Amino acid sequence: MDKVREIALKTIYKIDKEEAYANIALDEMIKEHRNELDERDIGFISELTYGVITWKLTLDEIIKKYSHLKIKKISTWVLNILRMGIYQIVFLDKVPKSASVNESVNLAKRYGHRGSSNFVNAILRKVEKRDYEELWNIQDDVERISKTTSMPVWMVEELRKQKDIKEVEQICKNSNIKPKVTIRINTLKTSKKELEKLLEDRNIQYEEGKLEDFFMLDKIKNIEKLDIFQKGLFTIQDEGAGLIAYALDAKPHETILDACSSPGGKTTYLAEMMKNKGEIQAWDLHEHRVKLVEENAKRLGINIIKTKCQDASIYKEEYKEMFDKILLDVPCSGSGALKRKPDIKWKRKKEDITELIHIQKKILETCSKYLKQKGEILYATCSIFSEENEKIIEEFLQENSNFKQIKLSIQEYMDYIDEMGNIQLYQGIENDGFFISKLYKK
Repeated sequence: MDKVREIALKTIYKIDKEEAYANIALDEMIKEHRNELDERDIGFISELTYGVITWKLTLDEIIKKYSHLKIKKISTWVLNILRMGIYQIVFLDKVPKSASVNESVNLAKRYGHRGSSNFVNAILRKVEKRDYEELWNIQDDVERISKTTSMPVWMVEELRKQKDIKEVEQICKNSNIKPKVTIRINTLKTSKKELEKLLEDRNIQYEEGKLEDFFMLDKIKNIEKLDIFQKGLFTIQDEGAGLIAYALDAKPHETILDACSSPGGKTTYLAEMMKNKGEIQAWDLHEHRVKLVEENAKRLGINIIKTKCQDASIYKEEYKEMFDKILLDVPCSGSGALKRKPDIKWKRKKEDITELIHIQKKILETCSKYLKQKGEILYATCSIFSEENEKIIEEFLQENSNFKQIKLSIQEYMDYIDEMGNIQLYQGIENDGFFISKLYKK
C-alpha cells in the first residue's frame, strides 16, 4: 500500500476528527515519518492534506451524488479515503484515475470493514471531473457559490450582506488559491540588496512585495532549514500581516504594547522598525504561545521585547496611560486567512462571531486606557466581516469622545482605504483578507 497516501489520510483524520490545526498536524506527521520520505513525498502529502481540507464541502457533494449511505453514516476513515480519492480525480491532473481508485481501495481494506473497499471502489469508479463542473449549474447563487468554492453557506451569506454576488464569488474563489511564501527582511541583520544576493546564490526565485521589506518566493521547500533563515536574516510573514505592524509606524525609543502578540511576527517587525531601541511589551493568553514570541525574537537578534502571559481584556491599573502606541491584532473569525488555514472554515460557526465581537470590544475598550494622551492605537483583524471590523470602530468612537480616527495613508495600499480611513482588503490572488484601523487619543 502507498505509504504517502496513508500518512496523508492519518493527518486528515487528526484534523477532521481530533480537531487538530492543519499546519501543526501536518508538521508533526512529517517529522514522525521524515526518514521514510523524500521531498516529492512531502509535497504530495501536503497537497492531499490541504486539498481535502480546503475542498471538503465540495467533495462531500460529489460523495452524496453516488453514495447510498448518508455522509454521517460513513465512518470517518472511509469518508476521508473517499475525499482523498475524489480530490485526486477531480483536482489533480497529474495523478491517473486508476492510481487514485486502486490506492483508495487498498486504504479502505486496511481502515474499513469488509465491505468498505467495495463501497469505495463503486463510488470512485463513477466519479469524473464533470461532477464538479455540474455544480456550477445550480441556480441559487448562495448554494452555487458554497458548493463550487467549498465555502460554508453562512460565510457566503455574511459576505452577501457586504458585496454583490460576483464579488462574493470571486472572494470565495480566491480563498482556495494556494498562497505563495512571503518573507520579511530583518533589517537589523541584513539589507534588501544583501538578501537578494543570498537568495540568488541559493537559486531561490523571488519577486518584490508591495512593501519595501517583503519578498514573495516561488517553489520553495523546507524554508526553515535554510541557513539564512536560521541565522535570522528574514521572517516568514504574509505581507498583509506585516502591513498591520507597518501601519502603526513604530519609532526608536517608543514604549509599545502588542496586546495579542503570538507568534510574534508583528511584534518583531515593530522591533525592527524601532531599530531594536525602546521597549515592546508582548502579551498573550497562553504560556506556550508567549514562548513562540521569545523564540522568534531570539533568532532575529531582538532584545527589546518583554513577554508576559496576560489577558488583554482584563484591566490592570498599573498599565494606565503607559504606552506611546498600542497594537491590537485581536482574536477574530480568521475569515480572511482561509488560504493558509482552510480548517478555519469547518471549525468556525456563525454563532462564534457574537462571542468574538464581545472579546474584540472588551480588548479595545480595556487597552485604550493604557494609551498615553496623543498616543495611537491600531486595531486589526484577519477577518472580512464588517461586524468584527468597522462596526467595532464606529461603536468605540461613539462611546469614547476622547478618541478620533486617523485616516491611514500608505502609498502602496491607497486603493484599499475606505471613506472612514480604514484599510479593508478581501482575499486576492496574492493577498489574504484583513482589516486595519488607526485611532488617536486626544
